[in-house]
Parts: sequence; structure tokens; C-alpha cells
Amino acid sequence: MKKLSYLLLLGLSLTACKQEKETREITEAKVIEQPPILEEYGFVLNDFEVVRDTIRSGDFFGSIMNNHGVSAQKVYEITQQAGKEFDPTKLIVGKPYVILKEKDSASTPSAFIYENDRIEYTIVKIKDSVSVEKAKKPVTIKRKTVSGVIVSNLSDAITNEGLSILLSYELSNIYQWSIDFWKLQKGDKFKMVYNERYINDTIYAGLESIEGAVFVHQDKPYYAFNYAANTENSDTDFYDEKARPLESFFLKAPLNFSRISSRFSGRRFHPVQKTWKAHKGTDYAAPHGTPIWSTANGVVIASGYTAGNGNYVKVKHNDTYTTQYLHMSKRNVRVGERVKQGDVIGFVGSTGLARPSRVLPFLGERRTGGPFQAKSSIGRTNS
Repeated sequence: MKKLSYLLLLGLSLTACKQEKETREITEAKVIEQPPILEEYGFVLNDFEVVRDTIRSGDFFGSIMNNHGVSAQKVYEITQQAGKEFDPTKLIVGKPYVILKEKDSASTPSAFIYENDRIEYTIVKIKDSVSVEKAKKPVTIKRKTVSGVIVSNLSDAITNEGLSILLSYELSNIYQWSIDFWKLQKGDKFKMVYNERYINDTIYAGLESIEGAVFVHQDKPYYAFNYAANTENSDTDFYDEKARPLESFFLKAPLNFSRISSRFSGRRFHPVQKTWKAHKGTDYAAPHGTPIWSTANGVVIASGYTAGNGNYVKVKHNDTYTTQYLHMSKRNVRVGERVKQGDVIGFVGSTGLARPSRVLPFLGERRTGGPFQAKSSIGRTNS
């Protein structure tokens, strides 16, 4: 009897184990059979046949739609209803796009999605009635802090920290009225607090803003705090620790920093004329074609060419200050034209008495005509 009971219990246990195993296998099979839910652009992609591609040279909206079975009449309807949200004639080569097709026998196109940039995209709904709307991918803002020490230049200091070169451009823009980044010295240092954008909390999507910074140049700290002084709009400016705006009458340099060629000197060997002479300016080197900015608001009083200066421009800012820009590859302004601080007045070159073997121009500055008159020039001065 005991033996019979034992065998019965064993049989029931084996049956239960078998049923449990079968149930687990069925459950696991069901889990494996269910694909993950993929959501993007506000659609559940599992519901569609997804075609991803990029705009190529020679592509235009009509041809793309035709290749995917959209009629010419529907394309015309889209172009008529797109309005300001989407211009089918201005597709940019290299931009990604997605076409969502129904999972039917005809693979009917349901939507065309064009990525305007990494964050913003345009949805053109094709199925049934046409509609166009713009949307943005979910973006997270992350606050970060970075510091560094100058060894050679700001760009190297930023990239040595494994950061985007964009930070060096932003930092130089903040301090463009306070610090000449062509004249940084070894041992100068900086620290800044900034915000970055991330798509879906993981994909880097660029710099959002810089909250504040301090740059120690020649042992002097320069502070910058981002603040909206006007509460009626969201525009912000940078102010120092005493609430004074950093923006001033003159830019410290008329082009993006790169490297210095030579500084002020009472005696310097002229590389073109092969003689020793005074060099009343600071020479800067920058790539050929680099835009040259007006350092302040003013009126163009000269724009021409001479054997010594090459292509040159003079800008009168007021009764005291006039700036001069020499050896440009191309002039971008005419006499009588009013310019604002930061306007492009020409482009870097080596015309006139600049070293023929170089495609790098020079920036110089000299004081002439009295203690309150100043003239600055891009290119070697002819004194």
C-alpha cells in the first residue's frame, strides 16, 4: 500500500513538473514571439513598413514620392497644402527622411518624415487627407562644468578635455570684447558652467547655453554671467561680477583666433622687403578666406587696392577712431556703406606687400596723429 502511494505521488509529481515545463516553454515562446514596441516621430513603427533613406544629389520630392507609389495628383496636393511648414523644393542633400508604408498588399505610403535637423522634423501625412506638421524629438538638458589650462591655445585646451570644439568658439564669443584670444599665454586658465542637449537622454545634440564662466588671463580674472536684463523677452547677455555688460565699443580682434605671426616691435625683419624696420602692429595668421569683421560700428571711407596694402578697407567709427584692414583676398564693402560691429568687410588673403609664399594674412595696430587717434590694420603696415 505504501509502495502504491509512493508510485502515485511520484507520478503526480512528474506530471506536474511536465505541465509546469510545458507552461514555461509556452510562456517563453510567447515572449520571444512579441517584438519590442518601437516608437519614433509619434508613430508605432511596428505598424508600418519603414523605409529610411537620405536626400541625394538630383533627388526632388516628386521623384521620391513617385518611386514609392504616390501619384502625381497627390504630390500636387501636398505642394499646395504644405504652406510654410514644408517646402518640397528645398530638400537638402544629405538630410535623412523616412517613409512609413501600410502593411497591405500595395505597401501604400502613409507618411513622409523629413529631418530638418537633429531635433526638428516635418511630418507629411499622405494617406487619405494631406496634412503637414512640424515636431521635435524629446530633448533633455544636462548641466555640466569644465575647466582647463592653456598650454598652446584655447582650442587645444578644450579638445584635450575631450570636449566639443564648439565650446571654444562660444567662449571666445563671450569674451570677444574683453580678451584677445590671439594673445593667450601659457598658464592662462578657464572654468565654465554650460548646458548640453541630448535626444532621448542619450544622443548628444549640441550646446544649449553657457550659464557662466571665468577666464584668468595674465593673472587677471574675467567673469561672465548669462543674464536676461529685459524681462519682456528671453534675450540674454553676459555681464561681469559688477553687473557691467561685457559688450563694448571695440572687438578685441577682427577675426576668429588662430595663431599669432608677430607682435609690435621697433625693429623687425620684413619678410618681403628683406630689411629691418619698425613694425607698429601685431601680426596674426589665419587661413586664406577667413571672414574679417569690422571691430566696431562705422562708415567705410576707403575700399580699394594699392601695391603695398593690397586689397584694403578703412572704416571710420567716430572723430577719434578709424580702423584699417589690409592684404585681404577680397573686399566685401564699398565706400559710403555703413557697417555694424561684427559685419564681414572682407576675407583673409596675402595681396600687396605680404609674403608671396603665404596664404595667411596679418593684423596690425598702430597709433598715429596724436594721443587720442588710433589706426588698426589687417596686414603688415607700410611704415
